[in-house]
Amino acid sequence: MRPAEVVRRAAGYLERHEVQSPVPTAEALLAGVLGVSRIDLYTREAGLSSAEARTFGRALCLRCTGTPIQHLTGEQGFRHLVLTVRPGVFIPRPETEILVQHALRAIEDLAEPTVVDVGTGTGAIALAIADEHPGARIIATDVSPEAVALATENAARLRLGVSVVRGDLFDGVDAMLCGAVDLVVSNPPYVEPDELPGLPADVLADPEVALAGDVEIYRRLFACAMEWLRPGGSAVVEIGERRGAAVSAAAADAGLREVQVLPDLVGRDRVVVGARP
Repeated sequence: MRPAEVVRRAAGYLERHEVQSPVPTAEALLAGVLGVSRIDLYTREAGLSSAEARTFGRALCLRCTGTPIQHLTGEQGFRHLVLTVRPGVFIPRPETEILVQHALRAIEDLAEPTVVDVGTGTGAIALAIADEHPGARIIATDVSPEAVALATENAARLRLGVSVVRGDLFDGVDAMLCGAVDLVVSNPPYVEPDELPGLPADVLADPEVALAGDVEIYRRLFACAMEWLRPGGSAVVEIGERRGAAVSAAAADAGLREVQVLPDLVGRDRVVVGARP
């Protein structure tokens, strides 16, 4: 059976199991198994070997039971990059690309800005900034050793100059940079704890510590940002759609000025920005 027909049948199977985006999912899984591009699936004449068919069948079953497609393909696209992902580290989401957009805007007039990405996970934010603002000096932190290892791996594979250190908030960042940072950027855990049981299985596959959090996380982050930012430096953070008022108030309480709540592409509150006076 040609791969194009396999995709068609697999998409039908995924649709019957109520998996979102069944055709792109089938394409991505089969392309990963065969080691080809999605376009090649529709031009290849050769069918699947027995081993390939078994591997693909297992992948379909795992996806139907809630395993994230990124854990099956081992990768996730983010802005202009393709990141390696694996279980145990938060999968970067498309909405976080908006955060990067506003972070880049905050440093667009600086030739060699110093940036600290707090809670880097796969390194998505830090690496995207490094890719799109080559003059930036970027330090990424995370408390998770698995995240630090993966972000370091992604930085090396993509040949992007991001320094990744293990630590809570700014722990591990060179003390000489205190008061000299141009941008603090972060996507902290912000899902309301009582919302966790209602989340889809593929979301709950991420570590709970990377998902659930309250406004106190932002208060700690803004308090530290006030110490590490230079006068005029910016803090740019991602928020849940119901957190705009609370997080912007926390930013103002910490001493940040020009605080704004900015929407994502569908109009939901998604980013809070502020500047150190």
